Amino acid sequence: MARKTPEELRSHRWYGVADLRSFGHRSRTKQMGYAQQDWQGKPVIGILNTWSDLNPCHQHFRIRAEEVKRGVWQAGGFPLEIPALALPENYMKPTTMLYRNLLAMEVEEIARSMPFDGLVLMGGCDKTTPAMVMGALSMDLPCIFMPAGPMLRGFWNGHTLGSGSDSWKFWDELRAGNITENDWQGVEDGIARSWGTCMTMGTASTMTSATEALGLALPGSSSIPAADSNHARMATACGRRIVEMVWDDMKPTAFLTQASFDNAVKVAMAIGGSTNSIVHLIAMARRIGVGLDLDRFDALSRATPLLANIRPSGSTYLMEDFYYAGGLRALMERLGDLLDRSAMTVSGKTLGEGIAGAKVLNDDVIRPLDSPLKPEGGLSVLRGNLCPDGAVIKHSAADPRLLQHTGPAVVFEDYNDMSRRLDDPDLEVTPDSVLVLRNAGPIGGPGMPEWGMLPLPKKILKQGVRDMVRISDARMSGTSYGTCVLHVAPESAVGGPLALVRSGDLITLDVAARRLTLEVSEAELATRRAAWTAPAPHYVRGFGRLHAREVTQANEGCDYRVLEGTAATAEPEIH
Repeated sequence: MARKTPEELRSHRWYGVADLRSFGHRSRTKQMGYAQQDWQGKPVIGILNTWSDLNPCHQHFRIRAEEVKRGVWQAGGFPLEIPALALPENYMKPTTMLYRNLLAMEVEEIARSMPFDGLVLMGGCDKTTPAMVMGALSMDLPCIFMPAGPMLRGFWNGHTLGSGSDSWKFWDELRAGNITENDWQGVEDGIARSWGTCMTMGTASTMTSATEALGLALPGSSSIPAADSNHARMATACGRRIVEMVWDDMKPTAFLTQASFDNAVKVAMAIGGSTNSIVHLIAMARRIGVGLDLDRFDALSRATPLLANIRPSGSTYLMEDFYYAGGLRALMERLGDLLDRSAMTVSGKTLGEGIAGAKVLNDDVIRPLDSPLKPEGGLSVLRGNLCPDGAVIKHSAADPRLLQHTGPAVVFEDYNDMSRRLDDPDLEVTPDSVLVLRNAGPIGGPGMPEWGMLPLPKKILKQGVRDMVRISDARMSGTSYGTCVLHVAPESAVGGPLALVRSGDLITLDVAARRLTLEVSEAELATRRAAWTAPAPHYVRGFGRLHAREVTQANEGCDYRVLEGTAATAEPEIH
């Protein structure tokens, strides 16, 4: 690979040309206190920082940005920090998923419009990782992803707490009358003890792990807890490495392949990762024309054992334990030839070279291949007349007795309807019922919120029941658990079969056969379809209207049609 010369740098068009426009660029950079020696003949590195006061997962990013800059300076680059939309999972309503593509657009357009030769992408909270990667892949500049890292374990009253998973667990116990309000307050005070992303294997750690396996993050970077000093050193290493990537013109399209994405999917399966990884990885792959669909996910899941004993698929451990047990490098080394070890990564080495010598230090956290947590990956793709374009289930986090089940539907028209009626003592529901929520998909939600782990009715909880079959066109948090069928496609808001279900209809779930069936005749469904009317749109203007017009269905990645396609190969001439 030929090294670039300073005149071949993209930033040379801004800083190196003898004309009035470049005079303006240079003089205004000097206005900020920089000298010509700071940038002349050096790669200009954009550090895209998703810090905000409303993103606890990224509270350390003010510090980490300075540590990334230190690495860029050390390697002979010129770092410039740019803020990007934070997407705080806990606060944005109705869902950060509504704005994932907005951040992807922002990343792409920042990179296109600014004098950057390479990018460091600072993210980690659920949607920031896929959004930043999607935008960077479309722009196709050398880039490296710097993961936020998981927070430390939670504690309360002798219990080790995992974010999300234990919130649902203790909320059910509070509603059932088994713990007090004071107990609940103790859980609230103890469940989030440091900056960083969820310390369960939720969407955040799933996506940072998948991005590392894909080859866009440094080996071992996704497993380091946010509060560990190794995380600061990793940030500086990202800064040093991106400068070398620019000189080598190491763009994503130069090394990401079908094998790279297969590696990412297999790792997501082996760690018991979030169902959200399916939507995000499909969207990421489609940005550079790599074929990835639901059937590919299911085939790779069937061929990949679940090795990571981390909640919610596992019973005991959290991300901090995973790091101490050897982290993702050790898990990938243990997967051996199940991965394509020849795939190239941002480190400049192959995946195999990056994980060589990594050791598992606790076989209960990272299971051996001959003694996995489960023989297959944690996710399954379902087909049937209720989901002709597919649906997904995280069967590794479900009650095994419900993985083959037939029961009568209890239908909720939307989230507000569910909230009103769920705990009504007169609700006709039994433990064998199938809870159905519709109008919660990409358009119907809007944005496909994480409503898929439908809460159980209070009268069912008081019977000691803690899981039921639940079906929706929504997503669920990667920290969630239970027999929840998600991403039903097409969604109900566009007339998918979920819109035709009535309370009392029998629904059959058969995970082993990968089937989801509404036990209603085609003739009856045709009659119901003829009488169906689409719900009123949520938005009549602005971004919400653009979203409804452009968003694809869950099986296609929920990207915008206008953003899909192969990576950018040319830019307009700069005048």
